[in-house]
Amino acid sequence: MLKGAMAETVQLGSITETTDPRILRSRQMLMESLFRLLTRKEFDDISIQEIADEATLNRATFYLHYPDKNALLQAMTATRFRDLIARRGLSFTDCDGALRAIALGVCDYLAETTGCPGQLAKMPLEGSIIAAVEDIFLQGAAHHAIVPGTDPKLLATTAAWAIFGAARRWYQTPDRIPAEEMAAKIEAMVKPIFLTASM
Repeated sequence: MLKGAMAETVQLGSITETTDPRILRSRQMLMESLFRLLTRKEFDDISIQEIADEATLNRATFYLHYPDKNALLQAMTATRFRDLIARRGLSFTDCDGALRAIALGVCDYLAETTGCPGQLAKMPLEGSIIAAVEDIFLQGAAHHAIVPGTDPKLLATTAAWAIFGAARRWYQTPDRIPAEEMAAKIEAMVKPIFLTASM
């Protein structure tokens, strides 16, 4: 590991986060660049060179942080999702509160993102938001005993898709119920998935 400027590294799920301010600043610039470009262009039409130019960074810097633009989209989504949960003050301090907080976070994320201009309203969010929710569940599963033979990754994927699917249906429903109410319904439906896998 680099000495001096390289700060502590923390493992979060399958993503390694660093506290080095230069790395964080470059990643933030790339995410903001992609976000701005998505208000003007379709995701498929945006090149890595355009993202780097918009961020006032070079293409090589992009590749130091992300292997491709899909990885950047996933990182941007995960960051925005976690920021939204933090802004909401949603707590993951106990297991009972975590599931409802995640469901509420997904509902809020869909409502906030689909209200954005242009391409953001049409983005296929499944790949990026589900990965962020899976990581949260995998972090939680590491602290609990599960039934032998249960695959924690499959458990996390199943729950993440169930939450996302229910939240998306809620968002697409005219005259929908409040997000808090929907989060409670999602919690009631998804909780048995975890109960059957817990020891």
